[in-house]
Amino acid sequence: MSILEARELRRSFTTTTGVLRRQRKTVEAVRGVSFAVERGELFGLLGPNGAGKTTTIKMLITLLLPTSGSATILGRDVVTDAREVRRHIGYVFGGDRGLYERLSALDNLRYFAELYAVPARVQRARIGALLELVGLEGREKERVEGFSRGMRQRLHIARGLLHDPDLLFLDEPSIGIDPVGARELRQTIAGLRDQGKTVLLTTHYMFEADELCDRIAVIRTGELVAEGTPAQLKARVSAGSVVEIETFGGVREIVGPVTALSGVRSVVVNEHAQGESLVVQVEPGADVTAAVLGELHGIRVGRVVTREPTLEDAYVELVST
Repeated sequence: MSILEARELRRSFTTTTGVLRRQRKTVEAVRGVSFAVERGELFGLLGPNGAGKTTTIKMLITLLLPTSGSATILGRDVVTDAREVRRHIGYVFGGDRGLYERLSALDNLRYFAELYAVPARVQRARIGALLELVGLEGREKERVEGFSRGMRQRLHIARGLLHDPDLLFLDEPSIGIDPVGARELRQTIAGLRDQGKTVLLTTHYMFEADELCDRIAVIRTGELVAEGTPAQLKARVSAGSVVEIETFGGVREIVGPVTALSGVRSVVVNEHAQGESLVVQVEPGADVTAAVLGELHGIRVGRVVTREPTLEDAYVELVST
């Protein structure tokens, strides 16, 4: 039995639009999402903002009722057996809220251990083990207000594991964290997988998903559009190559002509500090570099690179289709 099973989950919201003539409008945030997470697996749920990731997570952790469909965790229904489901899950959200800053890390964990009804006889050993797991051993007596954002996120993970949940939800845990802190956080998450924990991770960082996840599901406009291992998703575009051209303004105007070139599968424009980059997915065996450069007349061009596709390339192609 899978530890988590979602079957045709749907969630609709009713909103009002207009100023003078108010009209009610039904918005489908999640439209028939189905997937399963196996025990001991690190499963990634990826998608752009507004795709329905957070709504899906909220239904799975019993914070939102599905409009239709069903989901079970350890065979328990998230609607009819919500209280029991909550005993077996942990939830960690992105950002640094949810901790008591004037308390030490140790006192925070002691407090939340009481809320989670962790038996007093096991609290000390479990808190010590979790502090070691998240790399905060030796810093536990310091006030949280002096912690970096990355340290706070690692403390959040320790808090979410206090009651030893069977399934841990990590909702964009590395958002806003500096590169050093993000690397330490990824090491912590990888450590959870090595210890056999089951984790469902949402993130906007494709390299993070590629490094950590055993399997990935991609959601777009409320629907799953792909599911598989990172290698399987990359294989969707790996039959060809990618030409990436650094430009300095005006490149969006030629996306149409470049897309129309023979041998071009898709074109995406990425912004960078100095300008934009044109990312061109190429058909197998095609050589389009010269033709693409020919369309860039009047546009200042920097670096031109031909490379193998990455998970980010596969993701962009999936959510842009």
